[in-house]
Amino acid sequence: MQEEVSLYELSDDAIHNNSLIAECCFYDFCISVLNLSHNQKKWEIFQNIIENCGWIFDLDSYCIISNRPTSLFFDEQNHLHESNGKPAIEYADGFKVYAHHGTWISEKYGSIPSSQWKSERLLSEENAELRRILIQVIGYNRICKELGAIELDSWNEYTLLKIENYTELEARRSTNPPEPMHLLKMTCPSTGHIHFLRVPPDITSAREAITWINWGVDPEEFEIQT
Repeated sequence: MQEEVSLYELSDDAIHNNSLIAECCFYDFCISVLNLSHNQKKWEIFQNIIENCGWIFDLDSYCIISNRPTSLFFDEQNHLHESNGKPAIEYADGFKVYAHHGTWISEKYGSIPSSQWKSERLLSEENAELRRILIQVIGYNRICKELGAIELDSWNEYTLLKIENYTELEARRSTNPPEPMHLLKMTCPSTGHIHFLRVPPDITSAREAITWINWGVDPEEFEIQT
């Protein structure tokens, strides 16, 4: 009967290659400098594991050893990153991971160079972190230009925008007249990051949009409460 192994069991018994490197250096010093006796065949096997293998899962009745990635890319801060339409991590069996400055992203974004990302993806993307990355890469000015956004109102660091050509874009896909899209642009005072949230199209003021996002609480009252 085949033994079943849970993910938790694998993680508990996992040995990362990095943890073996220091041990290998110690053995190398003992062998090369101190000339201590050793089993040459085992020593060669151990060196090959360090040079060619990744994670090692040492289980009771068998051992699983993974290959190293065939490609691995990082940014200046040593975060997983690749922006040219290639995976940040790729293995020989085809498994790959796309990442943008340490954040994992889906293949629909990662397989396209970030310079070619389109602003209209913001209209359908539900993941807040991915929306933040899209805004950061595409840039606010380009987003407003490509989506035909116009400013309806502003209040402090908040701006209410309307996507003019959203109606035209959606009209091509549906026989029903689509509603215009209203977005609240929020600039974080501490980080300068820009965020967008969609609000109902009947909202016409930035303060009203903030109140809607705050579940009916006026922004000034919300600041007092928090």
